[in-house]
Amino acid sequence: MVRRVNEAKEVLLSNYQPGGFTIPSKGLYPFQWKWDAGFIAIGLAHFDIEKAKTEISTLLKAQWKNGMIPHIVFHTDTDTYFPGKDFHQSNLSKQANPDYPSTGMVQPPVLGFVLERLLEIATDKKDMLAFIGEQLDKVYYNHEYFYTHRDVNQEGLAYIYHNWESGTDNSPMWDAIWETMDPPHYKFERRDTTHVDPEQRPTNREYDHYLHLIEIAKKYHYEDAKIAAHSPFLVLDPLFNALLIKSNESLLALYQKLGIDNQKTKNLKQWQEKAINAFNKKLWSPTHGAYVHYDLRNQKQLPYISSSSFAPLFAPIVPPEKLVALNQTFQEKFSAANLYCCASFDPTHNGFNPKRYWRGPVWINMNWIIYHGFKRAGAIQTANRIKEDSITLIEKYGFKEYFDPRKKLENTTEGAYGGDNFSWSAALYLDLIKA
Repeated sequence: MVRRVNEAKEVLLSNYQPGGFTIPSKGLYPFQWKWDAGFIAIGLAHFDIEKAKTEISTLLKAQWKNGMIPHIVFHTDTDTYFPGKDFHQSNLSKQANPDYPSTGMVQPPVLGFVLERLLEIATDKKDMLAFIGEQLDKVYYNHEYFYTHRDVNQEGLAYIYHNWESGTDNSPMWDAIWETMDPPHYKFERRDTTHVDPEQRPTNREYDHYLHLIEIAKKYHYEDAKIAAHSPFLVLDPLFNALLIKSNESLLALYQKLGIDNQKTKNLKQWQEKAINAFNKKLWSPTHGAYVHYDLRNQKQLPYISSSSFAPLFAPIVPPEKLVALNQTFQEKFSAANLYCCASFDPTHNGFNPKRYWRGPVWINMNWIIYHGFKRAGAIQTANRIKEDSITLIEKYGFKEYFDPRKKLENTTEGAYGGDNFSWSAALYLDLIKA
């Protein structure tokens, strides 16, 4: 197949906005998303390092007083996305940044390892290291926020109070939590289904749950302690915490490159040790041979395997004895010859849906994480397959938001879904072909 390098660059340049940020996809996602921005910066760094730096600095300008970096920053005023700034009302919080309307929730903490990757890519190391020196403490304070305000048991694991904070928005694993809730039927006008086939998106009833969780957070003015006390959704996510641990590792490496050894680095080391220990005790399921989510509200593991289960490979988490079992689980469930790697949910489970958002399709950002994870673990053959499958899907279907993992499709199936000219698909394609 023909490489799509120039097309990938065109996607990123087309989605780059005058305000110094990149939208994920025109029409569907008109603002700046936190973890999108990180992956996008990696792609931009391969051909426009200044835009990559601006992507990060623009996001960090919206940081809250308590260190939180919101999951969406509403840089522009448009009603083409729901729920927008008027619904989220971030100004209810005393901690919110008054200059940047945003949501009152977070997304997976990617910025530590993103900054480390930017340094690897940059040709002018001195210039990039100077930029990192200007931004690094802001990312540290974001980590401090998680361990200070989102760790209810002081065990080194940060909770999420909304499925959107996980990044894996409507995964089947949340269904068990929805069954414990009975939110109102909200009246709202969805905008996503005007751009994408509703069969590929969350249902309206699922949106009722999403909006209800936001209303609870708003009721308590986005105060974390009160949300933790009252939200029916309180989860320890292996993807979220694995990326936090990986970013801890990257922050320590970057501080070392800057010649800094202070209380911040001491704190990072303490958080890291506690987090890795708790992660293996609380999120490992011997029954499933994988890491799983933990429902803090009901004090039990959620017995589902997803692409998130393999994110710990990307970080210094997985001990040798668990690595063997985790690799075996991956090979048995996610590596079938008739599937592209890696489905976002267990393809052998009856909740698997290869076309609907996070209920089964392949996502390039998750593949990028898992590719680097298996590479770190020394499983080079598996890592290379994930990389090649990612490249093949993009070169076959274009820069879509997510992809059908089935290699053999019905005549009526497109094979790739969601937003067109999706930014992180383009960005990480550029990085994967360099890998």
